[in-house]
Amino acid sequence: MELLFVNQTSVRIPRSYLKASFQFFSKQLIKKKIINRSDLKNELVLAFLNKKEASKLNQQFRGKKYATDVLSFSSQDPGSFGELIFCPEVLKKQANDHNLSYRDELVYLALHGFLHLLGYEHEDCEIKAKEMFKLQDELFEMFLA
Repeated sequence: MELLFVNQTSVRIPRSYLKASFQFFSKQLIKKKIINRSDLKNELVLAFLNKKEASKLNQQFRGKKYATDVLSFSSQDPGSFGELIFCPEVLKKQANDHNLSYRDELVYLALHGFLHLLGYEHEDCEIKAKEMFKLQDELFEMFLA
């Protein structure tokens, strides 16, 4: 899978670490038959916005008046998984709250967004939320090991 980076912030993005994490997650998702090898031909855009711009998108698409960590947007283009929008300011604060490095918090939320693009949801159904977070935590722990 090709990752395309768009960084509109002054925060350095750990591109190599993100690429390695997506390679790992993709292999594990193939093993679990959640995605197919052919899906790896698709591109995924990872965009990084400041708090003001991230807040505007969150308001526009989710009706929430604050910047969130990650937003997921699917694509109509069959060659694209879609786009993940990150707010590094929010991620840095959360990393501190979760006792993680910034790059590990970013990878955790990138995986979260990727799972959303694959159809996983957590906001409307507790059963689906448990399924999504169990998979997310399992893959993340495996990556860190």
